[in-house]
Amino acid sequence: MNKKYRNKQDFYKRQWGSEKEMPVLSILHEKPSDFAIAFSRIAIVLTILFWLMYITSVIIRQLIDGPQNYQFTVEVFGYSVIVSFLTLSALVYLIARQGALQRFKKHIRTPQRLLDEHFYTHQPSITVLVPSYSEEVQVIRKTLLSAALQEYPDIRVVLLLDDDPFKVRPEDRDRIEETHALSSEIEALLAEPYKRFNKILTQFKGSNFKDRKSVGNAVLKVSEQYMWAAQWLESLAEKEVIDDHVDVFFADQILRELAKDLQKTGEELIVSQKQGTQFSKTRIEQLYNRLVWIFGVKIELFERKRYISLSHELNKAMNLNSYIGLMGGTYRKEQSLEGTILMPTKDKKSTDLIVRDSDFILTLDADSILLREYCLRLVYFLQQPNNADVAVVQTPYSSFRGAPSRLERLSGATTDIQHIIHQGMSYYNAAFWVGANAVIRKNALEDIVEKEWIGGFEIKRYVQDHTVIEDTESSIDLALHDWRLVNYPERLSYSATPSDFGSLVVQRQRWANGGLLIFPKLLKLFNKLKHEGRPLSKLEFLIRANYMSSIAWSNIGLIFLLAYPYDGRLLSPLVLLAAAPYFLAMSMDLKYCRYKYSDIMRIYGFNLILLPVNIAGTLKSLQQAITTKKIPFARTPKIKNRTATAWPYLIAPILIVSFSIFTLWRNIEGENWGNAAFAGFNAFAALWAIVAYIGFKNLIVDIWLAFKDMLYVEIPQEELLHKLIKIIPKLKWRKILVNRNS
Repeated sequence: MNKKYRNKQDFYKRQWGSEKEMPVLSILHEKPSDFAIAFSRIAIVLTILFWLMYITSVIIRQLIDGPQNYQFTVEVFGYSVIVSFLTLSALVYLIARQGALQRFKKHIRTPQRLLDEHFYTHQPSITVLVPSYSEEVQVIRKTLLSAALQEYPDIRVVLLLDDDPFKVRPEDRDRIEETHALSSEIEALLAEPYKRFNKILTQFKGSNFKDRKSVGNAVLKVSEQYMWAAQWLESLAEKEVIDDHVDVFFADQILRELAKDLQKTGEELIVSQKQGTQFSKTRIEQLYNRLVWIFGVKIELFERKRYISLSHELNKAMNLNSYIGLMGGTYRKEQSLEGTILMPTKDKKSTDLIVRDSDFILTLDADSILLREYCLRLVYFLQQPNNADVAVVQTPYSSFRGAPSRLERLSGATTDIQHIIHQGMSYYNAAFWVGANAVIRKNALEDIVEKEWIGGFEIKRYVQDHTVIEDTESSIDLALHDWRLVNYPERLSYSATPSDFGSLVVQRQRWANGGLLIFPKLLKLFNKLKHEGRPLSKLEFLIRANYMSSIAWSNIGLIFLLAYPYDGRLLSPLVLLAAAPYFLAMSMDLKYCRYKYSDIMRIYGFNLILLPVNIAGTLKSLQQAITTKKIPFARTPKIKNRTATAWPYLIAPILIVSFSIFTLWRNIEGENWGNAAFAGFNAFAALWAIVAYIGFKNLIVDIWLAFKDMLYVEIPQEELLHKLIKIIPKLKWRKILVNRNS
């Protein structure tokens, strides 16, 4: 059933404090003012200056004039180390931010005419890989359709469905069947405009221009086709079912914005023709090509778990690796007692599966959406001569605006801030692959592939799965082979952010796990380049090290500040002054992304209640380092209903509030006013975050569910069957049957 949405807030219930409007950020970043750049530089200088003043006027002075005992000396050194590491993280943020501003100021968008001319003669192939596991059908549909509508000459979209095809639960059967039908449904949907424009283009190529009038008629005809395409897309947008803010974004920014672009082009062609502008046959053909490329796509479905010759490891990396390893080959299916095997073959008659190779691979999460020019602009960037050593280019994803919950709104704010920081990391050649979307050179992946034999089958690993943050590790692998990674300075991709605390816990714990394990590879890169006489720059090493390890040191340091009663003589306003530029700069970035300045305080409380989550992720890294066993990949739940939160992550925020109140009371009694103020602010911020982002009702419900789960003991099926075998012979079947018949 079609739904109108004149008032976009009417179709779902909003929490108080969520976004009332949907301020979609522009594709191009605003050019920063001279004041913004000057402030960014001053903020870096002030942070360093105030930290130096604190170390010299407080730490060194206390070591000389303070109590000369072991406990106080340890406190001085411990406190100075914690403050220094926290200041370092703040400083890296400011440095990366400065790099982002420089890139935004210098970036000039490539004109559409230049793109048309380039791809008229250069048409490299690209394969879009969409790994999916237990995703809602409508979520996958929007992702596939956004990829299918890319304006690109040679594109193929492959949905890598990772649900087990042999163990389908009854409640999942309809969803999986609908997912299987998506590829044919989308191809059928786009078939009408594609056939129309392909036919007209073929006719046009066979025509001859005799005079100026025939050229004018050709221009008018191509403008009519652009208008028709715009109307078709508008009609499709009107038919979209609108259930949430992501649906609104898809209808408006993918379908309607593409329609507006095509309509504008059609109108400009009419005006140009009336003004006597000369059009060549090549230029008109380029205009027709755009229409054919937008609607021409091949969509396929692939399920690696149907074949025992492919890896079945439960993570996104191996889902991608399984398909990439098959690319460029032809295979026949052989049946064995264990299952189906894919065997390479060169015999065309016995071929059951052909996996096309391609020049570029686009990895795209199943809950992400691409704007219409993503492939065109990023591949054009990769094909420039000075970018021949770039392996991965992407636009770090932005958040869908208009979230109905406070938590999703604030989670989106941190995502949009990270988009800016990742842009700055590229400025210092310290970019990391952020896995939601990326265009990758196929031959770069061949450089980093690792092969091993498991169960008699060759398993290829292009994207490493040693940790649960596979994209971060692959970034260092590519750097070790002299490849660069670049974040394109535009907003061309969007991805979902967790809508409830339970989902957020799963995501953030995964993000916090793995950085420490990858750090040795960074040291290997540092030593390799040093020995080759082209050492890694200090800023690049610092930014990369902070990206991998700051979650560990910042959260551990904050716990010490919260829990340990440091001597009041170590406190100084200089610590606050050193942190002030960081908080001020982040609040300015929030406003730049159309949030509120005051959201900086909400983010602080938000991070407080996530402390135990980040610490748990860090401990998981240490566990893997000690045991050498891989940590299972935990996918972020993406369901319409709320995800229950594990009880430790509910109790821990309560303990943070309780301990902060206790610390406040203790320091008031001891007249340690600095520590008292810090404890009081932490208690308020954490309590506010619990109420706003977890909710007392959800907190009580989830704790109760956890308590019930502790009491519930599941009987193994074998034990249950054994008990039934003992009971069944003792039953009085005649009496049971008589009673039933009566």
